[in-house]
Amino acid sequence: MVTAGFLSMRVLRALVLLFVLLAVPPALAHKPSDSYLSLEVDDHGIQGQWDIALRDLDYAISLDDDQDGAITWGELRAHHADIAAYALARLELSADGDGCPARVVAQLVDEHTDGSYAVLRFAATCGHVPQVFTGSYRLFFDLDPQHRGLLRLQHAGQTRTAIFSDATPVQQFQLGETTPLRQFLDYMGHGVRHIWGGFDHLLFLLSLLLPAVLIRVDRAWNGAERFRDCFRDVFKVVTAFTLAHSITLSLAVLDVVQPPSRWVESAIAASVIVAALNNLIPLARNSRWLLAFIFGLIHGFGFASVLAGLGLPHAALLSALVAFNVGVELGQLAVVALFLPLAWSVRKRWIYRRGVLAGGSLLVIATASVWLIERAFDLKLLL
Repeated sequence: MVTAGFLSMRVLRALVLLFVLLAVPPALAHKPSDSYLSLEVDDHGIQGQWDIALRDLDYAISLDDDQDGAITWGELRAHHADIAAYALARLELSADGDGCPARVVAQLVDEHTDGSYAVLRFAATCGHVPQVFTGSYRLFFDLDPQHRGLLRLQHAGQTRTAIFSDATPVQQFQLGETTPLRQFLDYMGHGVRHIWGGFDHLLFLLSLLLPAVLIRVDRAWNGAERFRDCFRDVFKVVTAFTLAHSITLSLAVLDVVQPPSRWVESAIAASVIVAALNNLIPLARNSRWLLAFIFGLIHGFGFASVLAGLGLPHAALLSALVAFNVGVELGQLAVVALFLPLAWSVRKRWIYRRGVLAGGSLLVIATASVWLIERAFDLKLLL
C-alpha cells in the first residue's frame, strides 16, 4: 500500500532532482555559445555565411599564437586554412539526399554585441535545385554541449529558421512549403525550446516561485493553508515576468534598444542570485512580482538575442515576434504547471523549507555566481 509519506518523499526527490539538473551541470555555467549560419538556396547552388565566435575557435584550435590574450588579424589570417577545415568538417549540406560540397571563398571579421566573430563566406554546389534540403551540424558539440547553431535559410523569397543543438544536429526542410501558419509554428517552437534550454531563465523563475506555497510568520516559513492564495502569488509573479520580458524582447528585436550582450548575460546571472538570496533573506517578501518585473526586463533582452540571431522575416515581422513570445510563455507555463502541484503537496514538510527552499537557493546562488564571474569577465572557469 502506498502511503502519503512515501508519496511526499517521492515528490521531494523530484523537486530536488529538478534543481540539481538545472543548477549543477558545470557545462551550463559559461556564457551561451552561438554561431550564426545564413544560407541562400537558388538555381545555382547555395551561398552561405557562417559567423563563429573567435573565443570559441581559439578554445578549439588555438588561434592566439603568442598567448597574449588578444587575437590579431595576422594570427587569424595565419589560421584561415585551419578555421575553414575545422568548420566545414562539421557542416554537411545535402539536396534530396545528395551531398553539396562546400568551399570557403572569403574570410572576414565582424563585431557582434558579445565580441569578435570570424566570418566564413562559402559556396556549395548541389547540381540541382533541391526539393528537400538537409543540414547536419556538429560544430563545438564535443567541447560544449550547450552550443547552438542559429540557421536562417532563404529560398524563393521565403525564410525558414532552425536551431542546431547537440540534441538536434540534423535539420530537414521541404523547400517551397512555407506557409504563414508553418512559419508561426516554427517560431513558436523556437520560443518553447529556448525557455526550456534557458537554465538561467528557469532558475530565476523557480527561485521566485519556491516561497509561493509558504507564508512568513515570525521570521519563519510555514506551509500556506489556501491554494487560492498560492495560485494568486504565482499568477502575479508569472504575469509580471511575462509582461516585462515581452516589452524588452519587442524593443530589442525592433532595434529600438540593443544593450551589449555581455552586460545582459551578466545581469541575468545577477538576477538569479538576487531571486535566490531573497528566499534566505526576504527583502521583497510580498513583492516578488516586482522583482520578476524589474529583472524580467533584462531577461527579455536575453530572449531577443536568439530571435535576432535567427533573423525575422520582414514580411511577417509581427507574427514571428508574437509566435516566439507565445512559445516562451507556453514553455514557461508548462514548467509552472509541473512545479506548483509538486510544491503544494509537500509544502508543510520541514525538508521542503530546509532542503528545497534553503538548500536549493544556496545551490542556485553558487551556480549563478559562477555564471556571473564567467560572463562578466569572459572566462571559462568550468567546462
